[in-house]
Amino acid sequence: MIDVVEILQHWYAGRSKTDVAQSVGVDRGTVRKYVAPAEVEGLVPGGPPLNRAEWLERVGRWFPELVDARIRSLTYPEINGHRDRIDDWLDAGVTVSTIHQRLRDEHGLEAGVTSLRRYVWLEFPDRGPDPDAVTVLRPEVEPGSEAQIDYGYLGRWRDPIADRMRRLWVFVMVLACSRHMFVRPVLSMDQTAWIAAHVAAFEFFGGVPARLVPDNLATGVTKPDLYDPKLNRVYAEMAAHYGCLVDPARAGKPKDKPRVERPMPYIRDSFWKGRDFASLTEMQAAAVEWCLAVAGQRHHRSLDGAAPHNVFLAVEAPALQALPVEPFELAVWSRPKVAPDCHVKVCGALYSVPWRHMGRRVDARATDTTVEIFDDFTLIKTHRRIGRGRATDWADYPPEKVAFFQRTPTWCRKRAGELGPAVVEIVEELMQINALHRLRSAQGIIGLADKHSAERLDAACRLAIDVGDPTYRTVKGILVAGTENVSPVQPTANTGPAHLHGPDRLFAIGDEGVAS
Repeated sequence: MIDVVEILQHWYAGRSKTDVAQSVGVDRGTVRKYVAPAEVEGLVPGGPPLNRAEWLERVGRWFPELVDARIRSLTYPEINGHRDRIDDWLDAGVTVSTIHQRLRDEHGLEAGVTSLRRYVWLEFPDRGPDPDAVTVLRPEVEPGSEAQIDYGYLGRWRDPIADRMRRLWVFVMVLACSRHMFVRPVLSMDQTAWIAAHVAAFEFFGGVPARLVPDNLATGVTKPDLYDPKLNRVYAEMAAHYGCLVDPARAGKPKDKPRVERPMPYIRDSFWKGRDFASLTEMQAAAVEWCLAVAGQRHHRSLDGAAPHNVFLAVEAPALQALPVEPFELAVWSRPKVAPDCHVKVCGALYSVPWRHMGRRVDARATDTTVEIFDDFTLIKTHRRIGRGRATDWADYPPEKVAFFQRTPTWCRKRAGELGPAVVEIVEELMQINALHRLRSAQGIIGLADKHSAERLDAACRLAIDVGDPTYRTVKGILVAGTENVSPVQPTANTGPAHLHGPDRLFAIGDEGVAS
């Protein structure tokens, strides 16, 4: 229609039909065909000026087939005879390609699939292509600026050591510019394997890309979001250590990272299928060699046939950020709850925290050597990492709750030496036989120093020893009565009551030959 308007404008400006035909590249008969309706309506060259909108209105009226494709289409009537079938199939979600195949094979349709698509666009505009299905060509990526990451299922592997079948996963990082890739088979998709694979990839490339585009896996992204994704704390620590940006792909949008999605079938076929490995370590080493010798040397269509490894060495390796001097220390974060015994469970072991945090959820960061515990981003406790068991700092408990457990026999002896020689003597006497069984008595005697002076306690212990009853009850009774400075009364013979004869005469025989 625009071409017809151009022909008419040239003719109306005063050019001959021959000149117009040569200018626009059409036959003179075509020019006469489109000029004829204008001449019928009395238009002549050089007449009153007409704008483009007026010419479009006139052309649409003179040549309606230019406006409505249904009129000019030779295949429209044939396809329109199947309108109801097409409508039903579109409602059922059948694609246009399949509809064309069915109409061609089952109903003898001779029109091509392109004509059918045009018919669907005209007759069913609401059934057009899904906007989400549109593929937007990604702009060219600068060297060293981006790496795309995927983590997928590799296959099943018979572990010769465990003698059983194992499920294998594969971590893949592809540099978006050179298409050079790093592949690492793993037995699990946990946080440790995820971070370790990143570290190994950076070492393989000898540098760090500026931007990482991973999936929204929980090992990397805690909360997916288009504009503000929340990263896993370990993943965020790793990115900060290497100085790179983590920019996750949109959830359910694999086209956001096509450079790593497309090689996944190639990896399963070229590297994995039909091969046996004696161990996971051997498999990972073979994957590195395959990346260099096979995948890195293939002719890549997107690189105009160049090998990814060669392009990497030429343009991308110099553009990567340098590796940090210090190696990354892998840490495992968890969020345990402080139990009533003031301990939290981290990586299979128990660690104490200050009792004031009991019942709260805390953040625990465990490395190979230490365990750090945070409450609301504040460090509240640090422990040396242990493999199993319990790491307890008695200072984490309320003082009044742990006094008994802290006062060991060694502590009792030391404390007694600070209180006086009689206290030492009575404590040593208690500890001579079954120290643990009599520990509580020794603790009780030393605890009397909290209410009485050391001099009074030592004197009371001396008196208890002199009277032959060195026990906690006796020492406490002496202090309560205030008799620690009273000299003990020596027992005398026949001091019993008058009606008793005393020990000397208990079995004595009287003059009459009978017992007294």
